[in-house]
Amino acid sequence: MGIARRLTTPVGGRKYHLTIRGVDDSGERPIVALDHTPQTAAPGRYCLLLENGGLVRLSSEVEDLGLGLVGRDVLGDPRVGLRVGERASWSGIYFSSPEDAGLEASDVAIPTDAGPAPAWLIRPRAGSSTTWAIHIHGLGSPRAGTLRGVQVAAEAGFMSLVVSYRNDGEGPRTGSGRSTLGATEVDDVRAAVDYALAHGASRVILFGWSMGAGIALQLAVGPELRGIAAALVLESPVLDWVSTIKANCRRSGLPAWTGALAVPWLDNRQLSRITGLGTPVGLRRFDWITRANELTAPTLILHGSADTSAPIGVAAHLRDRRPDLVQLERFDADHTMTWNSDPERWRAAVATALADCVGG
Repeated sequence: MGIARRLTTPVGGRKYHLTIRGVDDSGERPIVALDHTPQTAAPGRYCLLLENGGLVRLSSEVEDLGLGLVGRDVLGDPRVGLRVGERASWSGIYFSSPEDAGLEASDVAIPTDAGPAPAWLIRPRAGSSTTWAIHIHGLGSPRAGTLRGVQVAAEAGFMSLVVSYRNDGEGPRTGSGRSTLGATEVDDVRAAVDYALAHGASRVILFGWSMGAGIALQLAVGPELRGIAAALVLESPVLDWVSTIKANCRRSGLPAWTGALAVPWLDNRQLSRITGLGTPVGLRRFDWITRANELTAPTLILHGSADTSAPIGVAAHLRDRRPDLVQLERFDADHTMTWNSDPERWRAAVATALADCVGG
């Protein structure tokens, strides 16, 4: 039961595992010193989210400072001054808001069965299309995490709807506040698609991040969106919750088989109630290897070979099952950080995938 409860736990505060070890302001740009870890030493565009509320963008280059430290240049002016000893969280969330990403947005509320769910309606930078992009964030991540993909959609001429859903910390809270891993959240995203169709969309492209990819797939194969889901763009997708749970057990130092112990607590009606869920998850519905024959829309998967949360092997298996529809782009990156590891390549892959949808 413990694994099931941790997996579905209500959204809480971010953990700040890093400490600012030094700040050098003597050069053209400040340099921040951090403990050497696989994350802090990875080339690419990343951010530090400071415990005091600041957001600090870091350069792609990494300098080995010795003594177990790395140095990275600070880009732009950090919102809150960096201080030695400040606690921070490593993040791939590069933009804090649409405005921060250079996007024009309006706040809208999507009516759902759980209550109003806030969303950003983001207009294209040029052109227009009756195909809208629906951006679905993952478990424990805010809407802002999807803005990396919204930029590409906006440049390609698509209206974007960046959604929230029940119990994600931004959408309506229901029951115990626990996640059902996409089982009920999909209803809120379906309501967002209905909103798009009622406001001028004729087709949609579903951008799903991590758990959001499972939600996107649920929608894409459903009868309501048959012929309406034009394409899917899936970042670090959870394509099989059982494999994902086992992978996260391994990452935590537990034997992978212990992950299977969580399944009854998520699928059985009585046990799921003890876990704190109002309804069973039904993990089989999220096994997209078994359900591969149901896919009908072109699907781009962007996945990191260093992903220890959602194994890339499952994505490769899906690609092999459906090579007619599924394209897999591999990056040297951790979970949901493929954009950060190589933004130019990521953007080019997504732009190419979207090109066939522009005229819709």
